[in-house]
Amino acid sequence: MPGGIDPHTHLAMEFMGSETIDDFFSGQAAALAGGTTMHIDFVIPVNGSLSAGYKAYVEKAKRSCMDYGFHMAITKWDETVSEDMEIMVKEKGINSFKFFLAYKGSFMVNDELLMEGLKKCKSLGALAMVHAENGDAVFEGQKRMIELGITGPEGHALSRPPVLEGEATARAIRLAGFVNTPLYVVHVMSIDAMEEIARARKSGQRVIGEPVVSGLVLNDSVLWDPDFHFAARYVMSPPIRAPGHGTALQGALATGLLQLVGTDHCTFNSTQKALGIGDFRKIPNGVNGMEERMHLVWDTMVASGQISVTDYVRITSTECARIFNIYPRKGAVLLGSDADIIILNPNSSFEISSKSHHYRTDTNVYEGWRGKGKVEVTIAGGRIVWENDELKVVPGAGKYIEMPPFSYLFDGIDKADAKYLSSLRAPVKRSTT
Repeated sequence: MPGGIDPHTHLAMEFMGSETIDDFFSGQAAALAGGTTMHIDFVIPVNGSLSAGYKAYVEKAKRSCMDYGFHMAITKWDETVSEDMEIMVKEKGINSFKFFLAYKGSFMVNDELLMEGLKKCKSLGALAMVHAENGDAVFEGQKRMIELGITGPEGHALSRPPVLEGEATARAIRLAGFVNTPLYVVHVMSIDAMEEIARARKSGQRVIGEPVVSGLVLNDSVLWDPDFHFAARYVMSPPIRAPGHGTALQGALATGLLQLVGTDHCTFNSTQKALGIGDFRKIPNGVNGMEERMHLVWDTMVASGQISVTDYVRITSTECARIFNIYPRKGAVLLGSDADIIILNPNSSFEISSKSHHYRTDTNVYEGWRGKGKVEVTIAGGRIVWENDELKVVPGAGKYIEMPPFSYLFDGIDKADAKYLSSLRAPVKRSTT
């Protein structure tokens, strides 16, 4: 089958006073061992500058051992940012921009900035993406937990409940509908957010929902573990939810309400996570997933009978390639496609362990998971890079994949705009006498 494409990763990212422990070589090597042959990482602007952020990430990616693309985050708004967005789309091969509705005081944008960004994305044929949590309410929730003396990892989940994810998802969807531009909601973690996406899609709006592996297979009971170091490894945003949310997300994925699976791979080691001892607000957010995604989705969704093998290929590879406009170069095994191919043995077993994974981090949130369906061979760009449980990767072998604008999600947008304008019956000519 085609190699996996992970639409959501953070390698060598500076965040919350630390830098993620996996870089563009270690994270990618681990991904190849798990059957993923391309990923799309998020470029974070430098002091709000898109150009400076892009240059920094080009440098970070020089040791890449597999193909990758870039999304771009937008953290402020002015004329320079607007102009840089055009450069990123027309010259740098970036066709998606992410807006954080969370992380007040750092990445968070307000509704005015989001509206400007949505309009600019539409004009460029670029896909607007949102991290959907109400950052102002989360800030209030964090204060409330600290006042109650709840300072451990469980405070993280309690301070940002599903209702705040649902509210921000609904708000972003409605604003995107107002502008009439497609929207991609990253790391959908709750029933609340999923139902907003389902409602919008049912009405005909172009909204993509991306659950991540941690949200599909884990639940928040781990955050109440008495061992801080164990509980802290599971801190991510939006948080892993209570039992029931993951099962609902699996069902939404199986029925097409959600479209593809990412990881939000963003790893910190035990020492880095310990920065939040005594204050959960200082625990660097993020979990692993690049190496485990293909195995866990097969074990959870295919081996259990929830989806077909064809659906598996769609949600782990093909749909991502279509959304980001690189199909059939990626996401397919066809004449002319890149030779990114995996061989998965459905009868072979896998076991996940921090002792055998290929990351630099010393923990794994899926520690001890045993399942069916193992990737036995990974071929990237025509080269065998994983075989007989052995990696054969070369720094610098990975290529940057440019992603052109105006994917299929933009088909017919102009006609919908014309229909809207003709429906206004305005301006009305009135007598002023």
